[in-house]
Parts: sequence; structure tokens; C-alpha cells
Amino acid sequence: MNAPQPFQEPTVNSRPTFLTTLALTAAAALTLSACGSGDDKAGGTQAEDGNKPTSPSASAAASPDRPKIELPPDLTLTFEGGETGDPVKDAILADSAERMRAVDAAITGTDPEGKALAFYNTGKALKAAQDWVAQFDEAGATVTGEARYYDREVSLRGEDSATLIFCADESKGFSKDKRTNEIHKTPVTKNSYVLYNTRLDKNADGVWRTSQIVSTRGAAQCQP
Repeated sequence: MNAPQPFQEPTVNSRPTFLTTLALTAAAALTLSACGSGDDKAGGTQAEDGNKPTSPSASAAASPDRPKIELPPDLTLTFEGGETGDPVKDAILADSAERMRAVDAAITGTDPEGKALAFYNTGKALKAAQDWVAQFDEAGATVTGEARYYDREVSLRGEDSATLIFCADESKGFSKDKRTNEIHKTPVTKNSYVLYNTRLDKNADGVWRTSQIVSTRGAAQCQP
């Protein structure tokens, strides 16, 4: 079975078309249906606010009940603009970052039971994410390299709901064969840059869980 593209989840109602080889394009776009869904040594994660490193797990650090997410050393996720000065928006940005990390933790095997995946996703978004992780497992593939998330803008929709729009540079993210460790590198194109439009809803425990995600591959506003 051929592997899906790195960082690109399927729609809620259908599975994506697989490539004819294990080579996965770096121009990945996470797509869920609109009706549905400093370097961290342990987790391979870095967050930045201008030139000042900040933790993408600001909200996670505040609660011992949150799952600890670790990523393999060959995978680095960078989240820019983690501090806005508004504690609510900062919590949303932090939980969104944890959500993205949780998906990759499940794919790479550092969270084989998907506990963080279930913690930071809900509804159809959770189901689609779980299906996506299963496709990597069936294909014997994982992800490696780097992904950078930037221009993250939060809009509040009341006390318990918000939208978060952001861009992703996935030009340095690749697939890796679990058995041979062969990395399948692909050329950089405009589709290496992705626009994400997400919705997050706060649950009773104060966690901002992703419920909807729509993406646009090759979006003009995300191009370098």
C-alpha cells in the first residue's frame, strides 16, 4: 500500500488518492470537511515570537492532566507568534500547536495510543485524524524533516469558540519508509505552502479542541 502525503489529512467523507510510489510531496495540505473538522529536545518542537523563543505548550504546562507530547529528533515543528498579550488567544494558539504536534506524534509512533490526538481533537476532526494516522501505519510510512507555522491570527467567536487562520511552510517535510528509513525528498513548489482555516471549541476543562479544519494548498498569501 502506498503512503499518503505528509501532513495532509483526508476529507471527512473520502480518502485521498495515494501516490504511485512511497515518495510523498512536501506540499501537503491538511484538509478536513468544513462541516466537520527554542528547540524542544524531547519533542523536536520550536516556537518563536519574533526573535524571542516561546513555548508552544504554554497551556499544556499549566495542567498536569494534559498529555505529554514528544516527537522524534528528526522531526521539528516551529510555531511562530505564540504570544499576543491576550491570555485567551495565547491559550488557543498553544492548544492548536499541541494539536498539530499530536497528529505527528501519532504518525511517528511516539504516541501509539493516540491519547494526545483524542485530547486536542473532537467530533469529525478526531475521526478524520485517526483515519489519517491509520493510513500511515498501513503504508509503513512516517514523517521527517521540518514544518513551520506562521502568520497565525485568532478571532474569538464568543467565550467558548474561536477561529484560527495560519500558514504552513511544509517544503522541508518528507515521508520516510519505516522499514528502510529511506527519506523520499520532493521538489519545492507553490503547493509547499498551505493556508489553514480552523475552528476551535473550548471544553469544560478549558482545553481548546480543534473541531474543523479547511486548507488551501498553494495559497497566494502564504507564499514566501
